[in-house]
Parts: sequence; C-alpha cells; structure tokens
Amino acid sequence: MTRSARYYTSGDGSREVADVWFVLHGYGQLAGRLLRHFESLAGKGRLVVAPEGLSRFYVGEMSEGAAARKVGASWMTREDRLAEIADYVRYLDAVYATVRTGRERSRARVTVLGFSQGTATACRWLAQGVAHAERLILWGGEIPPDLDLVAARERLAGVDLTLVAGRRDEFITPKILARERERLTTHGISFRVVEFDGGHEIDERVLRELGELRETGNEKRET
Repeated sequence: MTRSARYYTSGDGSREVADVWFVLHGYGQLAGRLLRHFESLAGKGRLVVAPEGLSRFYVGEMSEGAAARKVGASWMTREDRLAEIADYVRYLDAVYATVRTGRERSRARVTVLGFSQGTATACRWLAQGVAHAERLILWGGEIPPDLDLVAARERLAGVDLTLVAGRRDEFITPKILARERERLTTHGISFRVVEFDGGHEIDERVLRELGELRETGNEKRET
C-alpha cells in the first residue's frame, strides 16, 4: 500500500552539494513553515530538506470554522503508535533515498535536526531506519523514553549528537535536560549541549553557529 506525502527543499539542489540537512518539524507545524527558519542556512553547497508528518489536522478553536483555521501536522499520536512509527520511518527512508540516490550528493555530509516532537522522530528514524547521518541535532525536545539506547548505541555511536535548549523552554526544563545528560552518559553516548536565552523556538544565531560547524573533532563533548 502506498500513499502520497510531501517534503520541501531549499538551497543547493545540484549534484555536487556537499552538505544535506533533513529538518523535522514539531507537533502542529507544517514542514514549509519550519523551512522558513532555515532559509539563511540553505545556499550554495547546502541543501535543506523538510519532510512533513503524515497526519494533518486543523489547529485552533472549533468555533473559527475550517476555512479560517490553520492546518498543522503530527508525526504520531498514542493511537496505534507502533504502526505510525513504522510508517514514518519508512517514509523518511524513502525521502532520504530520493534525495541522495544516483547522485554525487550520496557522498554529502548529512545532518538530521529534529525540533520539539521532531526530536523523537529523528531519534527513532536513525535508530530504526536505514538512513545514516553524521550529525544529529535535537532541538527543544528529548530522546523518546521508550527508545532502547542499548540497542541503538551502535547506530548512534558514530553520530555527532547535539542537544539544544532555550533556558526558558517550558517543555525542556533544566530537570529534563539533566535527565537526558545522565541517560546519554550512562549509555556511553557522547554529546554536546547548547543552551541559549530563549524559549521553545528556533534561535537564528544558534542555528547559524551550528551551520558553520563543519568539523566535529575539536568541539567539547560530554561522555
């Protein structure tokens, strides 16, 4: 069984592109809206790809009427969750293959960035799918608690992992961030933490700095 899905791209679509970013939106967002935050990052030598969650719904008050309400997307809910996870892992693998297959960009460096709900999606994709990334950025979200890091460790061991959180983020509190640090350290997975003065949002300065990091060996990391 197949179904239609969509993704957006911005930046260098040439065969020789050296840097490919897959950015995964949060709950209630649309991929096209998230991609706007990455317009300054996209350009010569870099392609940004924004897949969209397979489930869309109206956002806002029911009283507004469908025509006036915004539309958002979700990667999954608790209902039939394992099937939804399997569906989006296959979908993201298909997008990955479409973007890379048969082109010189198959040798490009790959970054996967998940924002909010997209962090869990990014983790499960790289742990359970066939795609490979050199770098994983989890922004404003956490590693899914049910992800078996013992089983996923081999897949994630060679990935440059960065956790990004706003100091006023109501979802990723200092307590949650400390728990993530402890969990990763316990499983021997090295990582970097970047904090900024802000909330549950994409900070343009931090994003620009992450985009400028081409080499990972000289960065301070926690283990």
